[in-house]
Amino acid sequence: MNKEFFVALELLEKEKGIPKEYMIEKIEAALLSAVKKEYGSSALMRVAIDPVKEDIKVYQQREVVEEVTNPQCQISLEEAKAISRRYTLGKMVENEVKTKNFRRLSAAAAKSVIIQGIREGERKAMQDAYESKREEIITATVSKIDSVNGNIVLETGTSHAVLMKDEQIPGESFTVGERIKVFVMEVNREARGRLVTLSRVHPGLVRRMFELEIPEIQDGVVLVKGVSREAGSRTKIAVWSRDEDVDPVGACIGNHGMRISGIIDELRGEKIDIIKYSESPEEYVASALAPATVRSVEMTGERSCKVIVDEDQLSLAIGKEGQNARLAARLTGMKIDIKSE
Repeated sequence: MNKEFFVALELLEKEKGIPKEYMIEKIEAALLSAVKKEYGSSALMRVAIDPVKEDIKVYQQREVVEEVTNPQCQISLEEAKAISRRYTLGKMVENEVKTKNFRRLSAAAAKSVIIQGIREGERKAMQDAYESKREEIITATVSKIDSVNGNIVLETGTSHAVLMKDEQIPGESFTVGERIKVFVMEVNREARGRLVTLSRVHPGLVRRMFELEIPEIQDGVVLVKGVSREAGSRTKIAVWSRDEDVDPVGACIGNHGMRISGIIDELRGEKIDIIKYSESPEEYVASALAPATVRSVEMTGERSCKVIVDEDQLSLAIGKEGQNARLAARLTGMKIDIKSE
């Protein structure tokens, strides 16, 4: 059994990336627990696994005492001297355990621990892989669609993961085999529960798509300063240029809207307002209320302002059910009071 056992450890390390030392440590603990069940919980036992000699041994340890009160963990000085004259009071006497049940115990314990170790090792490897992609976009393939709750099982290249219904863009539908982009929100480092939380409604999805699709953003010439989003309906994204000769809004739109169109298609037709960021709160708020034209912005507090628009621009500035004003307020971090002249 020992030889096959160590071959299995080598294969685990090679194929699954689970360190042999990690598995040996786990198996030692499992074997120790197994033999203690046979010899009693008070027994002092030691498990020695030698990967070089491909050997597994179990020892019972007993302390040398004057008067034995617990034979499971104590031995008299007289008995110890009979084994070796070197033993003195307080020393530990070790005897190798030879039992017909040990082979069965060790095989069962090793098998159980290997299975558990594989699961833990694979989960940790997947956790590490997802952690390196946290707050990034990954492209995944639709593997299964749950017709009852609407959840989508995705093949991410690292593992299978679930895109929950409430993290999907409202109204969007999928087909098995379709490739979609998802945002890695959170990675669960615990041993149980959902491994990763994926999203298509998080504002970070739009931000990362712009960073991936717009060369000027990749080069650091244009910066994304903020994103506010109501998924499936509208997004406002504020951009700013380090170079006065580069128009940040034009760079994101591209010739004939070619750059922005790909992002809109991926977001299922979601409207995107690209806003020019400004250090001036008044200018920033006026831009954020696009497509409405603003007459004036007056700061009424550190984070609040009053906006004046023409009568025919009022409904456009507020937006359907207040959406335009709401997104502008989130983008700028301002409380915005909109009035017609």
